[in-house]
Amino acid sequence: MNKFCTFGLLLFSINAFSCSDLLDTDMRILDSAETKNLCEYEGKALLVVNVASRCGYTYQYAGLQKLYESYKDEDFLVIGIPSRDFLQEYSDESDVAEFCSTEYGVDFPMFSTVKVRGKKAHPFYKKLTAETGVTPSWNFNKYLISKDGKVISTYGSKVKPDSQELIAAIESIL
Repeated sequence: MNKFCTFGLLLFSINAFSCSDLLDTDMRILDSAETKNLCEYEGKALLVVNVASRCGYTYQYAGLQKLYESYKDEDFLVIGIPSRDFLQEYSDESDVAEFCSTEYGVDFPMFSTVKVRGKKAHPFYKKLTAETGVTPSWNFNKYLISKDGKVISTYGSKVKPDSQELIAAIESIL
């Protein structure tokens, strides 16, 4: 094996093992056939939120978008993951995408509608639950993940995106 192949193999090996197990998950992008491995976001602080378009907390989209805009240049991302577990999300993903875009100007990453609770939960949510012991009890449950892919804290639906508690936690890991 020549030295270039050896170097390439070494780089591949380093990259293959650098992502946290939590983030090493493929998710489909909302209203698309394209998938993304969440390892692409390693090195960024993440606020993962199970969202719904027809919920009493749907107004939080505006605050989530503002958080994203305020901190995105500091390697911070909001990730929205729609769920129908609480029967408050559109059944058609194109409706979800249009609603988020037109009503709230959402341009942070949004992924496909998945289950976030129970035996049929998406593997990413199973990992979140295993790491934290917290399963979403309603829409707009939040998981704050550090730049190295570890869950820092969880926040229930009632914790608004502009709450001092959440903002202080985000700023502490940026």
